[in-house]
Amino acid sequence: MKTIKLIIILIISSLVVSCSDLLDKSPISSFSADGFYKTTSDAQTGVYGIYDAAQTAFRLNFAYWGEGRADNVKTAQSGEGLALMQNNLDASLGSAYWGDLYNIINRANYAIKYIPNVYKEGDATGNQLIAEAKALRALAYFYLVRVWGDIPVITEPYLSIDQNIFVSKTDKESVLNLIEDDLEFAAQNCKDKFGDNRDRIMFTKGSANALLTHVYMWRHKYDDALTTSKLVLDNTLYSLVTTMDDWGKIFTTGYSKESIFEVAYSDKETNSLRVLYAIGSYAIYTPSEKFKTSFETGDKRIDYVYDVTLADPKAIWKYLGKGISDEVATASKQDIVLIRLADIMLLRAEALTKKGGTQNIADALILLNKIRTRAGLTPYNTEAEAIAAYGDLESAILHERSIELCFEGHRWFDLVRTGKAISTMKPLNGISDEKNLVWPISTTSLQKNPNLLQNEYYK
Repeated sequence: MKTIKLIIILIISSLVVSCSDLLDKSPISSFSADGFYKTTSDAQTGVYGIYDAAQTAFRLNFAYWGEGRADNVKTAQSGEGLALMQNNLDASLGSAYWGDLYNIINRANYAIKYIPNVYKEGDATGNQLIAEAKALRALAYFYLVRVWGDIPVITEPYLSIDQNIFVSKTDKESVLNLIEDDLEFAAQNCKDKFGDNRDRIMFTKGSANALLTHVYMWRHKYDDALTTSKLVLDNTLYSLVTTMDDWGKIFTTGYSKESIFEVAYSDKETNSLRVLYAIGSYAIYTPSEKFKTSFETGDKRIDYVYDVTLADPKAIWKYLGKGISDEVATASKQDIVLIRLADIMLLRAEALTKKGGTQNIADALILLNKIRTRAGLTPYNTEAEAIAAYGDLESAILHERSIELCFEGHRWFDLVRTGKAISTMKPLNGISDEKNLVWPISTTSLQKNPNLLQNEYYK
């Protein structure tokens, strides 16, 4: 019997000053998980290690997965960014490798298994830590299923050489069922709030319900999405920022009252935002012509997204800051905002539109107009005005998501979720096959697991 050792390098203590007292622990390495989870401090440290794994998983790929194959970006580079834009995907791409997401899952599985050894059954703190672990596992699986479709499901840590390490794929709907189960547990057992910056970078009831809203919308469960989105909108932790300067600070400073869940970074644990969006002629992505022309006249957000004085802007300012020097190659420490209130409001507006009916449409317009008026745009007084502008209310909402949430990692998933990926992207890169909407599985993963089959389109 062998015990597989889990290596956790805890750097989260440098994320925010307000959390330093709780995270001021020496790094732990080369420990046996079943031997490690002995004290309440061990249990908390194990959960922090899952957040640490999320920093690695999302530092670059959140943009490749959520923006790289969609219509809001272009690139002058010849690498992965161009391959995604041109729909030339193959198993050698970095974004085709899912190992970092499974690292989140692996650490979560250890926490979920061993935290019950530390706390008595039903203990609120123990349940809270398990809930955070399940929420993080659900987050990883949600990206996996949206990017690759059917995937291997692992819910137990590897403890013995007798266990099967060559796991075959599970049907994506079964994976989504697991995600829902994990998030429903999290929504019941996470903290209501921590009372400091951890409310934005660690899972609470509010962020669990927000992620559940995304899952329900992906599955077209509109009634469920209306239930969870209302819980988010009623949560006093969250409110829209009111000025454009504060809108810009959502991304450049982080921890805003509009933020629901962001992956935290620091001077020591950095991400690739500057490489993605801001290093002069070497930025991987810049705004596409289609995206630039999609702004309505008078939209105040545009000045915070890119330099409108340039015909061909060389940087996306959104995360790095208005007027950022696009030749500075320093590491990026801004948090990556994965979910915020405007996102959930627009998902709720979409769900209301799907349900239909006079009151639902009126409520959807109210939500949509709150986002539009903040940006300095004229509200839609009637559904007919939205129809006149974009063909139907659903398309008006999708357009608003494209502008409001630009470069935040949502656009590709929105197009796939609404069935518009092929109609939107075929004129740009020729994509025409539904099987092509998922990524190929990386060569590395296929070589490690003989029971894995490449996704059909890429065989």
